[in-house]
Amino acid sequence: MTLTATHLLALTPLILVGATAIVVMLTIAWRRQHTVIAMTTAAGLNLALVSLIGVWFMAPLATPMLAVDGLAIFAAVLILVAALACVTLGHAYLEHYRGPREEFYLLLLCATAGGLVLAASTHLATLLFGLELLSMPLYGMLAYTYHERRSLEAGVKYLVLSGAASAILLFGMALLYAETGQLDFVGLTVGLAESPGAWGLAGAALVLVGLGFKLSIVPFHLWTPDVYEGGPGPAATFLASASKVAVFVVLLRLVMAAPAFQGAWLHGVLAVLAILTMLVGNLLALTQSNLKRLLGYSSIAHFGYLLTAVVIGEGLAVEATGVYLVVYMLTTLGAFGVVTLISSPYRGEDAAALHHYRGLFWRRPYLTAVLTVAMLSMAGIPFTAGFIGKFYIIALGVEAEHWWLVGAVIVGSAIGLYYYLRVMVTLYLAEAGMQKRDAPENWGVRAGGVVVLGVALLIILLGIYPTPMIEWVRLMGGVMLNTG
Repeated sequence: MTLTATHLLALTPLILVGATAIVVMLTIAWRRQHTVIAMTTAAGLNLALVSLIGVWFMAPLATPMLAVDGLAIFAAVLILVAALACVTLGHAYLEHYRGPREEFYLLLLCATAGGLVLAASTHLATLLFGLELLSMPLYGMLAYTYHERRSLEAGVKYLVLSGAASAILLFGMALLYAETGQLDFVGLTVGLAESPGAWGLAGAALVLVGLGFKLSIVPFHLWTPDVYEGGPGPAATFLASASKVAVFVVLLRLVMAAPAFQGAWLHGVLAVLAILTMLVGNLLALTQSNLKRLLGYSSIAHFGYLLTAVVIGEGLAVEATGVYLVVYMLTTLGAFGVVTLISSPYRGEDAAALHHYRGLFWRRPYLTAVLTVAMLSMAGIPFTAGFIGKFYIIALGVEAEHWWLVGAVIVGSAIGLYYYLRVMVTLYLAEAGMQKRDAPENWGVRAGGVVVLGVALLIILLGIYPTPMIEWVRLMGGVMLNTG
């Protein structure tokens, strides 16, 4: 396939993010100005987001290794919005950091570019390239406040386990190539169209294991709470939102494209993993007294719910996945945004212990409202966006008559309700003499405060009137490039 001017125009968002990274790097070399670098980063991400409007009119379009279709554009919107939120939160967080601050934005831009590549991948080479471009900057972002032992530990843990996951993924790709002689998704579909051989099944299983590590699917989840707890607030926010969305979208694309991933054996394995992920994530969150660890286990459970849609893979599966990803990203940005604001400006380890939030309502009522809305949405309470996401997943399971999966979603949600309510009750308790942390007085008029307030408002609006979100997801799902 020849790369034309149309293909280059279709890749405008990725090119803009890459160009912004180069501009930021040169600006850092010329003069270190934290606010200027943050504003440049935000401007580049906004330009990339606006350029998606033009890209939409070209979709669906295939470049040699990337797809420019509804799924890629949908993922790009979520990734860029999450990156913008992390830039605004990062500026407040790093305001008084005593080390170099500007490189954080360079790492964030590189990780964003990796996420865009990953979500649009239609070739195993770009899948690996995008995954590594997403993961490698995250090592630095998570260990950015290296003066703190937990931050450095988080970066090293993610480095080691992510490296192991990449090795497993690469070996799985090698086995798929040995079976089919192809690396692109179309070639894999053709090569595995008939009953796949042992090498094909083994390769598909190893690819799922590699991606399962990145998504914290049980039993590959053990790194998640430690990394979430130790990483700086903006880095943990990016890892929990943009990174997870990009990896899940490429998993969805793979499962939809290659028949080996839809075989009865792997299908059964995915169903078992989904049930385990839902139940284990929620059960382990019950005992947590650290909010960031609790959110880590909660994210594990949420991707168990999302795996339900992948297992079913028919009917409204793509639409349910899209709605749930939007909901998940908004609630994650809201919850982690509050944690980041309470920890801003940088004052050592993040305010992660639950006792830091005891009586927050009496000090910062509006910030408490944001966290309360995020917790209610995660629990799937009506009149929040989270209810719409859970409803879609349960309806999908009922329609396909996967009763075990439906039962696991309901049981997991019931367990989750307990620990989400425990966090909310803590916010409204009378203040004790224990150590507490607080957001700056003017948090609500700063960029990070505006972001979390806007997110909370969106969660409520989409919970009451979800039609625009559903229509947008349906529109994106209707413009899919045929990779199979």
